Amino acid sequence: MREHDPLSRQDLIDTARGLRTTGTLFSNAEVFNPFTGEWQHTDFAVEKGRVTGTGHYRAHTEVDLKGRRVVPGLIDSHVHIESSLLCPSEFARLVAGHGTTTVIADPHEIANVCGASGIDYVLSYRGKIPLDLFILLPSCVPATPSDIGGAVLEAEDLAVFREREGVIGLGEVMNVPGVLGSDPALFRKLDLFTIIDGHAPLLTGKDLSAYIAAGIQSDHECTSASEAREKIRKGMFVYLREGSTERNIRSLLPAVTRENSNRVSFATDDRHVDMIFDQGHIDDCIRKAISSGLQPEVALRMATLSPAERFGLHDRGALAPGRVADFCVLSPGEEFIVDQTFRRGLPVRTDTGLPCIPMAGKFQTIPPRPGDLSLQGSGMARVIGIVPDQIISVPLVYDVDPDDVPDTNRDLLKVVVCSRYHPGRIATGLVHGFSLAEGAMAGSVSHDAHNVIAVGVSDDEICRAMARVIEAQGGLAVISDTRVSLLPLPCAGLMSAEPYERVYSDLQSLNRHLRDIGAIDQAFMYLSFLALTVIPHLRITDRGLFDVDTFAHVPVYT
Repeated sequence: MREHDPLSRQDLIDTARGLRTTGTLFSNAEVFNPFTGEWQHTDFAVEKGRVTGTGHYRAHTEVDLKGRRVVPGLIDSHVHIESSLLCPSEFARLVAGHGTTTVIADPHEIANVCGASGIDYVLSYRGKIPLDLFILLPSCVPATPSDIGGAVLEAEDLAVFREREGVIGLGEVMNVPGVLGSDPALFRKLDLFTIIDGHAPLLTGKDLSAYIAAGIQSDHECTSASEAREKIRKGMFVYLREGSTERNIRSLLPAVTRENSNRVSFATDDRHVDMIFDQGHIDDCIRKAISSGLQPEVALRMATLSPAERFGLHDRGALAPGRVADFCVLSPGEEFIVDQTFRRGLPVRTDTGLPCIPMAGKFQTIPPRPGDLSLQGSGMARVIGIVPDQIISVPLVYDVDPDDVPDTNRDLLKVVVCSRYHPGRIATGLVHGFSLAEGAMAGSVSHDAHNVIAVGVSDDEICRAMARVIEAQGGLAVISDTRVSLLPLPCAGLMSAEPYERVYSDLQSLNRHLRDIGAIDQAFMYLSFLALTVIPHLRITDRGLFDVDTFAHVPVYT
């Protein structure tokens, strides 16, 4: 559904023809036209938030842009707002300053914790924040039938949201085995919408064809150019994702051409507040794509018109007659730096935000004790291997004596998952790649069930870190000796209720603590994905080690 348009068709026609004086004329602008890939030196008129035409018009107010470059408002094709660690109002306040005026959000994370009320929570911010928020309903709550967290959403639960303003489609269908196995419950969800996003890492060949034939139209999980090419050639839309740990733009760019750029756009998916604050949002994706060799005009199309057309949002994506007057004015110079963002023809204010009301996060558990973390067995053990700058893991095998863990010489540490919904359900595995030399880290952000997850060099410190998260009813914690760092996340255990400046500062403190104990960069984002059983290859849940390739739990020791 679309927002109500206060400008009647007749008024729009009369103003576009110059028969009526328009509200504002933005003059002397170098405007990017994504339809043609051209820069046009022109004026453009805005009336009641809509572009009425380009060229000179009589206006009540004129704004001289002094030859500055103007680009249509930037669009994020796929994002989980929760992953920023910010509530929706603070997320919007931060990214709006970077030129983003529209986001396509999937409230998958909060829905896995809070069910339909989580979707309501995100939708409650629509129309109150400085960007347009469109929602794709989460298709997989839980992510797989065995990954039940705080809720189960069936087709009938999602159907009640179809007529809600801002709901435009079905979110990432990550249950690939369910699609290929013709799961009738999943098929009922696919029947709800014509716009359906996908989630199919490494899927290829006939199985990919079957997945697409089921009605799924996009993917944001490509990790190689060949994978992206195959999906584009078979008719999919592909989103180039650049998150805190899933940095795919550079590797996927060889698949992008001017001819197929209408099928390609950008997504930030999982990007913590610190990365947005330090590097940017979709503007950062544009800069990285251009610096990696993509023609600037192609990158700009992918950030504006391409996502608008993919989602049927034909009222935006370009500064053209009848479309919303969302745009950003760039700073002087060749680099893409947003100086000011306009929404509906008015400057976006980002100095203050809408207060965030926390939402309970269902912590029905007690902290584990060191004796709960033991590993049973000996010999050759399966180990989850972290892959730098990727969301996928690699399955490793090491000869491990459980009495010798942690083995910091080989970077082998315990990873522990404690259910936040079922007291006493705890699983322990092994992970390689965190590089911790001391201490432990724990968090309640653990895709997709969002149980409490921890990695550390001693059972005692792991338990202490998990206890701090549980006591706070959600958060991120780092423990070493007597030093404790904590970022509370009172909104479903996923988001802070504080202004983004405070969250950024607290996260910086956590990251400094992590660096002091030897951790890899973006350690919390890597930690959050260790339980995601729809991403190859090896994961861990509160039920034990999980092999995504066989879609079954496996013992730690072979």
